[in-house]
Amino acid sequence: MLQPDWPAPTGVRSLCTTRIGGASAAPYDSLNLGDHVGDDPAAVRANRKLLEQATGVRPVFLQQVHGVDVVALSGDTPDGTQADGCVSTQPGVACTIMVADCLPVLFADSQGRAVAAAHAGWRGLAGEGGIGVLENAHSQFRAAAGEGGETLVWLGPCIGPAAFEVGDEVRAAFESHDPASAALFHPHTPGKWLADLQGLARLRLAALGLTRIYGNDGSDAWCTVGNPSRFFSHRRDRISGRFAACIWLG
Repeated sequence: MLQPDWPAPTGVRSLCTTRIGGASAAPYDSLNLGDHVGDDPAAVRANRKLLEQATGVRPVFLQQVHGVDVVALSGDTPDGTQADGCVSTQPGVACTIMVADCLPVLFADSQGRAVAAAHAGWRGLAGEGGIGVLENAHSQFRAAAGEGGETLVWLGPCIGPAAFEVGDEVRAAFESHDPASAALFHPHTPGKWLADLQGLARLRLAALGLTRIYGNDGSDAWCTVGNPSRFFSHRRDRISGRFAACIWLG
């Protein structure tokens, strides 16, 4: 597992799993946490139990739909709740985001009062009218944390800027809101671009006034596609497991 390197306050815990150390057989080998990708359900349950043991709290697994909805977690929030972001002020539950190329984004309040997590694929990141999953997650997170304090953000592994080929419609979705997004798309083949997903997320976070952003910087070590021994990648393998980033109070 990866331990995020960021100055989160005492009482805020976080981790990011890799594909290593679980019970699943190929092509889901081995710590697959997704119950919707065709893996043996018993293996997924065993893997999720390993994550629960590692965190010491209950990870809440959302039904992620590449949308912008964000939910507040409590001890009885059921797995499978449909949302692409979550916020918590309660110990005992972990905000948990599953990915296999999309970007997991963790939020922490510098005073340790709230945490949040978001699933940022390009659709959720772009949103509608400049309001996407990061804007919604940050809004609900700051409301939960209260006045004062700073927001710290950690970006996990995702598809890298040398691997994320997208069409004209993706570029247009970002540029229509912020022309500065153009710098994060590079021509690849006719009608296709290479997009910097973590860079696009950083741009949206900066527009929210957030400056304390850590983790994924777009370098090769963070690329899910380019590191098959460490990370699941749907774009690379098509049939793929899911790893997860978690954050909790405790």
